[in-house]
Amino acid sequence: MKMEPFALERWMTTWEMQVKYDIAESGILPLRARDLLELLPEGERAKALETLLGLRLGYSEARGSEELRGLLAATYENASGVNILVTTGAIEANFLLFHVLLEPGDHVVACYPAYQQLYSVPRGIGCEVTLWKAREENGFRFDPDELAHLVTPKTRLIVINTPHNPTGTTLSEAELRCVYALADSAGATVLSDEAYRWLRVPGGEELAPPLFDFGPRAVSVGTLSKPFGLPGLRIGWLAAHGDLAARCWAMRDYVTLSPGRLNDALAAIAVRNRDSIFERNRGIIAANLETARRWFADRANWLDWRAPKGGLLSLFRYHLATPSLDLANLLAERYSVMLAPGSAFGYEHHLRMGIGQDPAVFAAGLGRTAECLAHLRENTPRLAAATE
Repeated sequence: MKMEPFALERWMTTWEMQVKYDIAESGILPLRARDLLELLPEGERAKALETLLGLRLGYSEARGSEELRGLLAATYENASGVNILVTTGAIEANFLLFHVLLEPGDHVVACYPAYQQLYSVPRGIGCEVTLWKAREENGFRFDPDELAHLVTPKTRLIVINTPHNPTGTTLSEAELRCVYALADSAGATVLSDEAYRWLRVPGGEELAPPLFDFGPRAVSVGTLSKPFGLPGLRIGWLAAHGDLAARCWAMRDYVTLSPGRLNDALAAIAVRNRDSIFERNRGIIAANLETARRWFADRANWLDWRAPKGGLLSLFRYHLATPSLDLANLLAERYSVMLAPGSAFGYEHHLRMGIGQDPAVFAAGLGRTAECLAHLRENTPRLAAATE
């Protein structure tokens, strides 16, 4: 297996611990451990803390605790704990699924642009990968009719992501049913990366049910990182039919063995109290969305932006000749602002922005970004040519 460099992750590790204003952040503002305990009724907090402090930090149940798997299974239709495998983030769930479901020479259709793992790992396995592209001229929507022309009798896996990273577009329930029907007709599986499940945007679109609910060829992948604001717990999962979760469990014996026991316990608290977390999320998203709308409206003649329909992310196009990697590095190094280069997703002269950051940090980051862009426009005239 030979993997190509992971462009986005290599770039992010350069800057994410250095900048003051990370407005490329792909998840919601992280919670503190104290915040999790404060979600519990006041009378239960002391007991919960004592239980956590009393945990022996040995190995956890390899599949994830029965409690956590049961809580996650309850978020799907007709699922039980045997359908769930708790993993080290969604990234491990996807990695395991690719290795269990695919062989060299298999045909895979993957959405694009996307988190690079979703197409690079199948390529690394030796699969033929065809990209189902979101078209900017179509509002970054994915066209199921186009997918129908990409799926062949040799297709073994269709990989989708909704709400979508990096564009913020979504697939509707009707569109997902089309995707599932195409996979079924080809005898293929659909892997749905649902890292942004539960993250609704004011004025956005109604989010479709998780793909697991659509039938036996569907696999849903989830995470606590993005919608729960708990990336440091490194807890993800997959929900699969039949024996697929068990087969992935056998594969992960060679990788991470089990989730951390303390992480698992904290994750169970979060999932039990998810409604409170999602209420917090709504306030953060609404505040940042309003700030972003005002900011882009003031620059509408040279910045093109569409608010996300779901999730937290969007791409915006800037009409300067500066390549996106150069601009992203300039913002990080001189202005302490992190906006991800669109080139990492195959979209030059775009930057990826997230609306999950602390609202004060988000607003300040946009202010610093405005300074940088204004400087480029005013002092480097040759960069002001629109890149059509």
